[in-house]
Amino acid sequence: MDRKMANRKLIRLSQLKSKLATENLEEIDWVTFGVIVKKVTPQSTNNGRTFSIWRLNDLRDLNQCVSLFLFGDVHKEHWKTEQGTV
Repeated sequence: MDRKMANRKLIRLSQLKSKLATENLEEIDWVTFGVIVKKVTPQSTNNGRTFSIWRLNDLRDLNQCVSLFLFGDVHKEHWKTEQGTV
């Protein structure tokens, strides 16, 4: 993990909103980790494309969740991922 994190900044999901407001994250090589705490049943767009919505949390502050929308190949590959997966 040390090798993978070399020269990267860890930003907790619960800190993401404040970091987006105060830092230019596009100029930083950063990484975050999250647990799928809720999955919504796959939905369909108006044009019939299916997508998933996951709510992610870092288990530090259960009131701070990030919604992740999965479309296209990402949805097809990962929609069956179980709640509780990191």
